[in-house]
Amino acid sequence: MAEFSDTLTDAHVAMIGKQPVFFVATAAEGARINLSPKGYDAFRVLAPDRVAYLDLGGSGNETNAHLMADGRITLMFCNFQQPALILRIYGRGRPVLPQDPEWEQFAAHFTLLPGTRQIFDIAVESVQTSCGWGVPLMAFERERETLKKAHRQSNPSEWAARHAIRLASIDGLPARPTDRYIAGEAEGPA
Repeated sequence: MAEFSDTLTDAHVAMIGKQPVFFVATAAEGARINLSPKGYDAFRVLAPDRVAYLDLGGSGNETNAHLMADGRITLMFCNFQQPALILRIYGRGRPVLPQDPEWEQFAAHFTLLPGTRQIFDIAVESVQTSCGWGVPLMAFERERETLKKAHRQSNPSEWAARHAIRLASIDGLPARPTDRYIAGEAEGPA
């Protein structure tokens, strides 16, 4: 049976901390629903009513555009080990980009990864847990290094130019592009 709370509990935070992947969903009126899986050490609980996650440059900038247009966001964590559990965070989010005054405040919570483009700041409105009995048991093998490797090997000015033109979602909603390449920590095989 589903249980709701207004904020994250210590048990919620412990469950989140054990998950190697989470899912992000956003939507805006008249636009497609965007659903993305996220990995790496990119999620932080900042307070019982506030979370954030680090976003690397990718194929689009849908979450940024949707949050600017609508603000609603849902994050989902599935426990692929025992006990079976699904946790959803419903909230309102906003992108924080390297050019924003509060960037350093948020960036201090993360180890910046190569190609970091923005951090999403999310005010928690509701937390839901449910059984998760339909989620399979799976073992985490390792992270894929391909995305970080590609960003590490990018020419910083070419990377910045490529991401600076991401001014709209696939449905034409405006997005705020990042204005600089972030090298981040050198991790994993080069």
